[in-house]
Amino acid sequence: MGRALADAHESARDAFATADRVLGYPLSAMCWEGPAEDLKKSVHTQPALLTHSVAAWRQVDAVGLVPSFVAGHSLGEYSACVAAGALSFEDALRVTSRRGELMYQAGLDRPGAMAAVLGLSREDVEAACADAASVGIVRAANLNAPGQIVISGEPAAVDAACEAAKARGAKRAIKLEVSGAFHSPLMASAAEGLREALAGVTIHDARCPIVSNAWARPVQKADEIRAALEEQLLASVRWEESMRLLIESGVEGFVELGTGKVLRGLLRTIHKEAASWNVEDPESLQATVAALGSATGSNA
Repeated sequence: MGRALADAHESARDAFATADRVLGYPLSAMCWEGPAEDLKKSVHTQPALLTHSVAAWRQVDAVGLVPSFVAGHSLGEYSACVAAGALSFEDALRVTSRRGELMYQAGLDRPGAMAAVLGLSREDVEAACADAASVGIVRAANLNAPGQIVISGEPAAVDAACEAAKARGAKRAIKLEVSGAFHSPLMASAAEGLREALAGVTIHDARCPIVSNAWARPVQKADEIRAALEEQLLASVRWEESMRLLIESGVEGFVELGTGKVLRGLLRTIHKEAASWNVEDPESLQATVAALGSATGSNA
């Protein structure tokens, strides 16, 4: 994760070196050499993904690509805050590491499950969750794109909601390998701990609007950004609404930073005409810069 970018660019190498120093262990070696089992632990996964995306952001920033807005999916909202100057990279590392610990512990304290429901409208997914409410807590947690919604809650309730979704016409309901019921009320203890962690860092007004996961609207003032991050673990990720807001605001190009192209895939489902690129290695960086030049108006 991120090695090719770090090998090619000093500022990317510095991002990983900073992570090693702040976290007090060799995250860079874990990202580049493994073992994979260690990297899969939430306490490591979250700062690792943050570091790769910040390393990618530094390359985009260096060539003068200026975002009109930024947004990030769940954990990615912290990368967006770094890109917008609202949160220092060092503080983001500390908070995301703690966030990973808290989410894992919350999953042990209140075991949960998540499942991707495909081919069903938001209204029908929410109705399926309501059908399962007598079994336990379950809710729509990630509103990713039309026909791509993730539900989260107590295991038996998630199973019941999956069956209800299939009865309502879902193409598939796929259980996910997760350590807890993220973006659900089962994360209450983690959310409280996260508020304490966020209280220990400085948040600045952002240079550009950050589209909040929880509210699907832009925030730019420091107090609003803090409140949005505090609410995030308990709130649904309103990704489809966030992307539609950006499109309606005139954003014509989107750049995904860091590991993979999942968000580009979701964007194509939301609005197939939207232009998008990704930056995760030197080749994708070169292609993105060639396509965009010094254009502005992209969402990082």
